[in-house]
Amino acid sequence: MLEPAATVKIFQKQADPKIVEAGTAIFQAGQPANYMYGILDGEVELQVDGKTVEVLSASSVFGIGALLGHANRPYTAIAKTTCKLAFLDQQRFLFAVQETPMFALNVMQTYSDRLDRLAHSL
Repeated sequence: MLEPAATVKIFQKQADPKIVEAGTAIFQAGQPANYMYGILDGEVELQVDGKTVEVLSASSVFGIGALLGHANRPYTAIAKTTCKLAFLDQQRFLFAVQETPMFALNVMQTYSDRLDRLAHSL
C-alpha cells in the first residue's frame, strides 16, 4: 500500500514536484486554498498564530482542507528544511480518491492522528 504522499505524486498534474527552500512559506493562514501537498522529502512546520503546532516529515500530507470546502487556509505551512512537495488540486484529489479508495482512508487516518496529537498537546 502506498503512503499518501506517494499517491499525491502519482496523481499530480505536473510532472515535477515543487521544491521549496528552507524558511519559505508554502502558504499563509488566510490565503485561498487551492492545493493539498504531500512531502516527498524534507520537513514542514505547521503554525497557528506564529506558534509551531506540528512538524511534518516525508510521507506526510497537509492542506487537504483546501479540497474539502475550506475557502482559506487555517494555518501557515513553512518549509523547515528544503522540501520536495507533490501537490494536487481538487479535481486531481477527487480522481485519486475514486481510483484508489485506500488513499482516502490513509488521508483520513493521517488527519485523525494529527487531531489526536493536537488535542493531547493542549
